[in-house]
Amino acid sequence: MPAVELHGQRFSVELATDDASREHGLMMRTKLAADHGMLFVFTDTTPRAFWMKNTLIPLDILYFDANRRLVSVQWDVPPCKADPCPLYPSHMPARYVLEIPAGTTRRIGVKMGDELKIAGDVGAVH
Repeated sequence: MPAVELHGQRFSVELATDDASREHGLMMRTKLAADHGMLFVFTDTTPRAFWMKNTLIPLDILYFDANRRLVSVQWDVPPCKADPCPLYPSHMPARYVLEIPAGTTRRIGVKMGDELKIAGDVGAVH
């Protein structure tokens, strides 16, 4: 399984590299291990906005630029139980988005500008 490292913490990640996998994301999951997440990979760098429709677990949503530097975070994003679901935007253009269990970003001390290191199936991420 591909992995990323952020602020010294390693996460096993599922990759979302096409429209279908990015749209489905972590929907309908009832749990997410503390060291797991999902890495969304886009072909362009632009402002992004995610929502939590049909997502059952709270998440931290981290936005990274083309250089894999952290440019924006949405902390402790709650599940969305009813439409319309709010959007959680990046505050800067982003190319990579990492979703991890809520509270993780603060627990490990992530800071703006931290680099996301991608290991594993890097061919799918470039």
